[in-house]
Amino acid sequence: MSTKHEQIIRHILSLKVGNKISVRQIARELEVSDGTAYRAIKEAENQGLVSTIERVGTIRIERKEQGDFEYLTFAEVVNVVDGQVLGGSDGLHKTLNKFVIGAMKLDAMMRYTEADSLLIVGNRVKAHELAIHAGAAVLITGGFDTEEHVKRLADEKQLPIMTTTYDTFTVATMINRAIYDQLIKKEIVFVGDIATPYDRTHYLRAKDTVQRWYDLNEESTHTRFPVINERKRVIGMVTPKDIINLPRDVLIEKIMAKNPLTVQVKTSLAYVAHMMVWEGIEIVPLIDDANILQGLVSRQDVLKALQEVQRQPQVGETIDDTVSSNLRVKGKEETVFHTEVSPQMTNQLGTLSYGVFTSLITEASSRLLLHLKKGNLVVENLTVYFLRPVQIDSKLVIKPKLLETGRIYAKLDVEIYHDQRLVGKGLLMAQLIDR
Repeated sequence: MSTKHEQIIRHILSLKVGNKISVRQIARELEVSDGTAYRAIKEAENQGLVSTIERVGTIRIERKEQGDFEYLTFAEVVNVVDGQVLGGSDGLHKTLNKFVIGAMKLDAMMRYTEADSLLIVGNRVKAHELAIHAGAAVLITGGFDTEEHVKRLADEKQLPIMTTTYDTFTVATMINRAIYDQLIKKEIVFVGDIATPYDRTHYLRAKDTVQRWYDLNEESTHTRFPVINERKRVIGMVTPKDIINLPRDVLIEKIMAKNPLTVQVKTSLAYVAHMMVWEGIEIVPLIDDANILQGLVSRQDVLKALQEVQRQPQVGETIDDTVSSNLRVKGKEETVFHTEVSPQMTNQLGTLSYGVFTSLITEASSRLLLHLKKGNLVVENLTVYFLRPVQIDSKLVIKPKLLETGRIYAKLDVEIYHDQRLVGKGLLMAQLIDR
């Protein structure tokens, strides 16, 4: 039987896009407490099923597919620009395909304004009216209002007309930033993207015997299996060392390791990679909020995904991507790296930031280990010595050196030079993920 929390999420999923939702309404319809309803609505918001807007309330929105991150709903636009909805709130769930800045004559403006677009304009009532007739939403900048007949038209057409106190340039920048941030999020690999799904997952039940482990071992590519109860909740894990020398009629629930480590759909690939290295585990069960088994993640899945990520160009660049893309090899020295300090890599004083300096050390160490075919690294300890400030546009030479290595660990020394002078160095201890 599903929990009340799960029932509320399913109820929200069943509602039509655009429906308004309230805590009291959910509590009354599903006979749950206000607190339970509130927590479930917040979870639905985290999952991208609803959006809460000041003075409007919470509305059901369409969950984005992974390829749709370059688009925003009008509800998200309101939140991004700290705006207010003047009319047409029933259309907040709709998606805008482009935005148009109304800084031209009316006729010229209307040539670019089309259905499903957003017109960003100041206190020009005629432009507001014509845009809504054309099927576009309107965002009024400078904190201005509009006339009542325009608000009624927006309600009738179910097209939002919104206002914000920011100026037009700031609003355009904020919307661009929101789209850019989501493009970065799209490139982050989550466990749900790489996991073996439930219908192809091998698992044991608490009332199975050891014989069942031997049967699964013949069918599966791995030897570790999660254990579930009658409600499909993960309650344990069984590995080969748990069943050595045991009679085959012993119940699994008596020999399993309880409370195993688990991950969820939105757990990042980086996190699960660290977990597997530090805990020395090969298989992690994938669960939902109710601890119900959804699939499995193996070390092979993680390694394959890590290698794919390294080959993929980022659409929205993070600081780490900037560091990585600027790090190059010159000449025949394949383990000496060169870079130039770009504006994005500096602090407010115009010198290389401490965080970027650390990223340079980590990235250079990682490339050296890959060159030596030692595998991917997981940083365990990093000691940094920042000896001299490094100015913008400075050309740096980074020289990582492998001091010591074993089967699962490595110790590296990294020196960074500018104009043949040592400006900083780092001592890095890392665990290795075999390739």
